[in-house]
Amino acid sequence: MRHLLYSCLLCLLTSFAVAQTHFIKGSVIGADRKSVEGAVVSLLSATDSSFVKGALVEADGSFALTGLPAGAFRVSISYLGYQNYLSQLITLGEQQTSLTLPTIVLQAAEKSLNEVQVVAKKPFVEQRIDRVVVNPDALISNAGTTSLEVLEKAPGVQVDANGIISLQGRAGVVVFIDDKPTYLSATELANYLRSLPSGSIETIEIMTNPPAKYDAAGNAGVINIRLKKTKARGLNGGWNVSYGQGRLFRSNNSGNLNYRMGNLNFFGNASLNANNMYQDLTIWREYFTPTGQKQSVFTQNSFIRRRFNSANFKTGVDWYVSKKSTLGLVLSGFRNPTNATITNNARVLDATRASSARVEAFSPSDRVLDNGSANLNYTYKFDSSGRELSTNLDYLTYRSAIDQSLTNTVFATDQPVVKTILESSLPSTITIQTAKADYVHPLAGGAKLEAGVKWSNIQTENVADFFDVVGNQREPNYEFSNNFTYREVINAGYLNYSLERKRFTLQAGLRFENTAIRGEQLGNEMVKDSSFTRQYNSLFPTFYTTYRLDSAGKQQLRFSYGRRIDRPNYQAMNPFTYPMDRFTLYGGNPFLRPTFSDNFELSHTVNNAITTTLRYSRATDVITETIQQENQIFYSRPGNIGKQVSYGISLNGTWQLAKWWTLQLYTELMHNSFQATLYNQTLDNSGTYWQVAPTNQFRLSSSWSAELSGSYQTRSYFGQFIIIPIGQVRAGLAKKVWQDKGSLKLALSDVFYTNQVGGDIQGLANSTARWYSYFDSRVATLSFSYRFNSGQTLRQRSTGGSESEQSRVRS
Repeated sequence: MRHLLYSCLLCLLTSFAVAQTHFIKGSVIGADRKSVEGAVVSLLSATDSSFVKGALVEADGSFALTGLPAGAFRVSISYLGYQNYLSQLITLGEQQTSLTLPTIVLQAAEKSLNEVQVVAKKPFVEQRIDRVVVNPDALISNAGTTSLEVLEKAPGVQVDANGIISLQGRAGVVVFIDDKPTYLSATELANYLRSLPSGSIETIEIMTNPPAKYDAAGNAGVINIRLKKTKARGLNGGWNVSYGQGRLFRSNNSGNLNYRMGNLNFFGNASLNANNMYQDLTIWREYFTPTGQKQSVFTQNSFIRRRFNSANFKTGVDWYVSKKSTLGLVLSGFRNPTNATITNNARVLDATRASSARVEAFSPSDRVLDNGSANLNYTYKFDSSGRELSTNLDYLTYRSAIDQSLTNTVFATDQPVVKTILESSLPSTITIQTAKADYVHPLAGGAKLEAGVKWSNIQTENVADFFDVVGNQREPNYEFSNNFTYREVINAGYLNYSLERKRFTLQAGLRFENTAIRGEQLGNEMVKDSSFTRQYNSLFPTFYTTYRLDSAGKQQLRFSYGRRIDRPNYQAMNPFTYPMDRFTLYGGNPFLRPTFSDNFELSHTVNNAITTTLRYSRATDVITETIQQENQIFYSRPGNIGKQVSYGISLNGTWQLAKWWTLQLYTELMHNSFQATLYNQTLDNSGTYWQVAPTNQFRLSSSWSAELSGSYQTRSYFGQFIIIPIGQVRAGLAKKVWQDKGSLKLALSDVFYTNQVGGDIQGLANSTARWYSYFDSRVATLSFSYRFNSGQTLRQRSTGGSESEQSRVRS
């Protein structure tokens, strides 16, 4: 099958290499006859003024709109400080495939701002050939929230009670910030996203089948969070402050600043946040003999109180050395101190439900996660055709320090009270070095060839020092203490070809990755040293095609295919076991194998507003949390589930129901099937779930707007888990102030306090288990944002490896 795909890919590349396409070129200057670099050029449909394609004016004043369909259009040009320009009717067809417009002169805007007419609003969701783009600022309910809460509202994205992210019911999602890897474990990533306020996000890009220039990591796809970077000359920026109150308070605050001076462009953003939350978790377990007779019953209630404080920053400078070359430096980092307390009360009952033991446990912990990173990037444009070379060097470090203790007090029938104390110190570091280069080469007929190489070197060290406290003395606990080091080197290269014709668009690529890993577990007085090494090579084809069913492009068909990999995260391969409480232990797994998946999508889009998509995915050796029961102790560890098959249909659309009422709706119907032999137990967890997420936006006046939205998901299935139905309703109100430069918003999440999760665990030996959680989910948030500018629009550059720089992150 794979060889057939590669052959088809080669044939398509050959047959379309000399194809023709429509394009429009021109140049833009101001009244002073100087070029207007960075002006926004938009091609609009002549029938309904819908957006077709866009471009930015280059430093020499030129612009080009390529790969256009046949039809009637108008060219719109906008630039801060100038009047908007709208061209006469332009028709492209078989008789006229290309057009060069006369020089366009923009006129200075009137200084009076007594009347401003808003003609368009940025949509919440935009559909593109290889990704869905989400604009968080479009929703009032996103004001004053965190990045993790924003992701919960993105189409097809699910976030579970622990902050683990999945996409269309599939785990293994890779999350990036500004095209740069975070390299965090699932827990650390969730905590970081909780520390990143929504006000600092420009867009969220969701790619279920990313192009070949992206790393192949991510079984379910890639989510790229782009932070705000003001694109203007002079001094520009904005800030956002918020206060939220549920049962506990939270505050997320951020700001961004940009200053262009001559050939230098300075930019930066920062945030300060405080988030308090709790989880009230109840667990029920029953144990049976091999013949099915009930042995005992276990119930446990855990109240978990967490306090997150965080500070994040990103700053950089672009030096426009010449019209062809740009050098950039970006520095970023964060510090996230977290305090948590867990209070457990557990009861053990015999077969007659008589109490045999009671356990009280208390576990406080203090944790600090620090990150620092530096990126050096260089871009060289060979000519105005788009031929370009870009290089990126990155260095990142993560340091985590955890100090915690676990106190257990056991009250057993007819037995003396037993009290134990286990203390631990868990420092860890991750160091990442990457180097990459990307080259873009335009071909005849509007085609484009891209190529690139990448090298990454990741080294981690995880130390766990455990101590039993007896009296006032601390004695080393060698059962849990360990020191685990891990190194991974990935060498990669890719080729990507794209082509746009009158009604047909094609993109096809092939990526090669070589992976070499080595893990070493240093022993102690009880455990011997151990190590493992692995090396494997993999090919990852990608293919996209779009066909416009009519000359105006109102109806389009899209097809995509991609092969992906999901590698184990660094800490998951540590073979030692850690106590979460007396009845539950967490362990690593050095025998984890990477997940490989093949993903197919076929979609139909009408008027760039309504997209219906059929999906099919097949994955082997799916990496996920697994649960094993042995001697009435539950062991949680990452494991491989043999096979997952997922298929279904989704609809994502926007309807203008009235001039004042816009409905954005996402819904999906998916079937998930997991089959494996796990810990000598047969697992066959399959089922169909339905999710719906409507968002109603109301324009009450020129300055007032409102929002009513929500989501609902039926019973869903993943790995060993069946999740109960869950849903919520959100509401918001917004008021523009200070000549539309400021915005005051009030939002209420989970109005009816229904966003609470629970479920069952399947495939357990001689036992059953279920759980239910309550969260502080109903929160009222008041936020204020303000934007200022004293300059003109400037073209934005991508840094950190551009879109092609991707790497593995557990989410």
